[in-house]
Amino acid sequence: MSYSPNRTKKKLGNFPSISVIFSITLALFVIGLFGILIVYSGELEHSVRENFRVQVFLKNDLTDSVKTVLRKKIEPQDYVAKGSLIFISKEDARKKFVKETGEDFVFQGENLLRESFEFGVPPIFQDSIKLADIKRKLESERSIFQVYYRESVISGINKNQKKIGIILIGISLVLFVVVVLLINNTLRLALFSQRFLIRSMQLVGATRGFIKKPFLLRALLYGFIGGIISSSLLIALIALANRRIPELATIQNNERILIVLASLTGLGIFVAFTSTYRAVSKYLQLSLDELY
Repeated sequence: MSYSPNRTKKKLGNFPSISVIFSITLALFVIGLFGILIVYSGELEHSVRENFRVQVFLKNDLTDSVKTVLRKKIEPQDYVAKGSLIFISKEDARKKFVKETGEDFVFQGENLLRESFEFGVPPIFQDSIKLADIKRKLESERSIFQVYYRESVISGINKNQKKIGIILIGISLVLFVVVVLLINNTLRLALFSQRFLIRSMQLVGATRGFIKKPFLLRALLYGFIGGIISSSLLIALIALANRRIPELATIQNNERILIVLASLTGLGIFVAFTSTYRAVSKYLQLSLDELY
C-alpha cells in the first residue's frame, strides 16, 4: 500500500465536532431548562404574593366622613402596599360576586353585601403572626365589621418556601456538576484522538502556546455554538408552552430568562475552554509510551 500524506493528516487531525457540539448542547439544554423552571416558579410565587389582598368589611350605614377618616387612617400604614388601597361599594361588591359565582347576593331587593376597603400587603408583612396582628388592630376600630384574608395561601407558601428552596439548590448543584463532567469528558475523549497530532507538533518544534491555541479557539467556538443552539431550543420550547398554556405568559419574566440563556452560553464557553486547556496540557506532558 502506498503512503498517502493527506490520509495520514486526516487521521491525525480528525476531530468529532458534531458529537462534541451535540453533547455540549444537550448538557446546557438540561441545566437551562431547570433554570427556566426555577424562574417560572419564582415568578409564580411573586405573583401570588403580589395579588394577596386583605379585605376590611365596614359596618352598615357609615357616613362618608367616617369612611374618609378611616381611609386616611389605614392608607399610611406600613402594612398597606403603596397605592393599593381601594374602596369597594355595595354595588361593586355585588357585580364582583355575580362575576365570580354567577349568583346575585340580593334578598328581597336588598343588597346584603357590605362596603369594604381592600389593599395589598408588602411581602415583609406576609407572615401568619404579622397578619394576625394586623387583623386584630383593624378589628379594634369601631367602624370595621370584619377583616378577612386567605391565611391558608400565605401559610402554605411560607411553609414550603424554605423546603423548596433547599431542594432546588441541591438539584441545581447536582445538575451543574453533571453538566461540567459531561462536557469535560466529551472534550477529553475528543482530544484523545488528537494526542498523536499534538505529539507531532511537539516533534517539529512547536511551542506549547502555539499547540494549545487552535484547540482552545475551537473549544471557545464549540462552547459558543452549544450555548446558542441550546438557548434557541429553550426559546422555541417557551414559545410552544405559551401557545399551549396561555396563562404562562402572565408569569413570564423575559429579563430573567435572558439572563439564564446568556449564562448558558457563558457556562458552555468556560467549561469547554477549561476542559480543553487541561486535556491539552496533560497530553503535552505525556511520554510517547504513555500516549499509547
